[in-house]
Amino acid sequence: MPSSSADVTAQTSPSSPPGSTGPTDWTGPADWTGCAIEIDLSRDYLPDAAQVTGMSFGTRRITGAWRPLVAELRRAGVRHARLPVPVDLCPDAGAASGRALVLLRELTAHAVAVDWVARCHDGCAGQGLFDHLYPPDRVDGAADDPAVRGWRDAFFLGKCVFRRGPGFVEVRDRRAGALELFTIDQPEHLVAIGQLLEGVPAGQVPAPVRRDLADARLIATQAGRLWWLPTPAYRWPFPALAV
Repeated sequence: MPSSSADVTAQTSPSSPPGSTGPTDWTGPADWTGCAIEIDLSRDYLPDAAQVTGMSFGTRRITGAWRPLVAELRRAGVRHARLPVPVDLCPDAGAASGRALVLLRELTAHAVAVDWVARCHDGCAGQGLFDHLYPPDRVDGAADDPAVRGWRDAFFLGKCVFRRGPGFVEVRDRRAGALELFTIDQPEHLVAIGQLLEGVPAGQVPAPVRRDLADARLIATQAGRLWWLPTPAYRWPFPALAV
């Protein structure tokens, strides 16, 4: 997995942020991790607190593998983020939206609050696929859907979470209300999950594995890429029986 740098101790201009590889020239699936996402970072959830000297980390354009980067941001003190560009949820969304959703998964897993706006034109926002991610301020195109309004009302950390054991992955999913428990131990599936964490071309995942994970609603598709939906269990926010 490529390493990332996240020096977030001082504000920088969007053109040369720490952890960035420079302007984005996204031309296809091969450049998935090179697609930069703009994000505002702060030490506190309250807007007024972000105005206090030393509380804001400023705006960044970040690229690379999200898992090590977000872990480093968390260690540096980031507790709140804002995505200034709306994020499309539908499968035909572009690479920037797909990457933003994977980033949201990691931010949610580290209990970083996120201000963002979602967009949906095909009804997927009301199917509960993303309800374990930190909820958006609004969903343009689906605001009147009761299921979409319930995203904010019913959200809690660990709603769809996974953890690794020796030779298996366990997923605990409460997006539909009742607990669904999946224990995955097939070698092909475990290899695919490792690849899906940052996102891979859809054709790279064997069809039977892809079908199994899609049927269980554990993967999503954007910009021709598949990515793993459950949040990693970096910390356990509740007693096990509550999640």
